[in-house]
Amino acid sequence: MATNRTFTMIKPDAVEKGHIGGILGMIADAGFKIVSLKLTQLTVADAQAFYAVHSARPFYGELVEFMSRGPIVAAILEKENAVEEFRTLIGATNPADAAEGTIRKKYATSIGENAVHGSDSDENAAIESTFHFAVREQF
Repeated sequence: MATNRTFTMIKPDAVEKGHIGGILGMIADAGFKIVSLKLTQLTVADAQAFYAVHSARPFYGELVEFMSRGPIVAAILEKENAVEEFRTLIGATNPADAAEGTIRKKYATSIGENAVHGSDSDENAAIESTFHFAVREQF
């Protein structure tokens, strides 16, 4: 059953390049309501825990290092069918394969540094949102 919330992170590469405003603008223009938002930085332990599902994959170490190298923007977004709608907005993981008008087509530079994270299921959206935001920070 689809819910109306999803989770996203603007990743360190996009924050470093000053794309926070542009990405948040695309999110708002697509009809998403931002219900929680913060600038924060993942520790190595945070990144390991958040991406634990990928711990056996060969890219895990690089992913953890990348995601903990600088600040991120974490957000909970609201819109009907939020997870699917946001996955469409962000585009393919590889920016070369991403559709025109998507966040990754505009801001990502590679598969590894792909500007944004978006939850892949309603269940993961809830888990990821709770990982980054206390209940009192979720509106």
